[in-house]
Amino acid sequence: MEQLTKALTSLYNLYDANRDSGTVYRNEAEFRSLYVLLHLDSNTQPMGESLSLWFRIVLHPIIRSKEMCFARSVLRFYQMGNYMRFFSTISAEASYLQYCILEPYINKVRALALSYINNAGYKLHPYPLVHLSKLLKMKESDLEVLCNACGLETCADDMGNKLLPTKQTTFCCPKEGFQSYNFTGLEQFES
Repeated sequence: MEQLTKALTSLYNLYDANRDSGTVYRNEAEFRSLYVLLHLDSNTQPMGESLSLWFRIVLHPIIRSKEMCFARSVLRFYQMGNYMRFFSTISAEASYLQYCILEPYINKVRALALSYINNAGYKLHPYPLVHLSKLLKMKESDLEVLCNACGLETCADDMGNKLLPTKQTTFCCPKEGFQSYNFTGLEQFES
């Protein structure tokens, strides 16, 4: 990922160095959108400017491109913590390269969603893992492992359905990082 970031930063600088009177190069929108996806988690870029200031100087045809619209949507949903729209947008629109760049952020958003559901759920009504696994675009068995990694216990009802009891005080993000989980709906991208 570090090498990709360096390569895209170099390409970004080349596009800027060759900028002349509003000319947009054939793949420029795609590469600029990848640059945005690489900086989802940071408020500043290596050059020291925020993404919101950076968007001001990007040419209008690039901003309106399909790739940049995707990147801006993903950025917005990530920053807002809207995990449902984040996952549905990736599932519906991501290319392989976009998915590869977003992969490190996916489990962070899944953990955030678990935190939301754990804190906001009604204690007497545990959340069904089968439903939650569909929302988080992962297998139910992987979700159970993620819950345990985040310090949350799961249980089963009388019919054997796995549940996530809410209002648990033990939630925490794994210190050693996240295990890799498949993203259902994008199996063609998984190795």
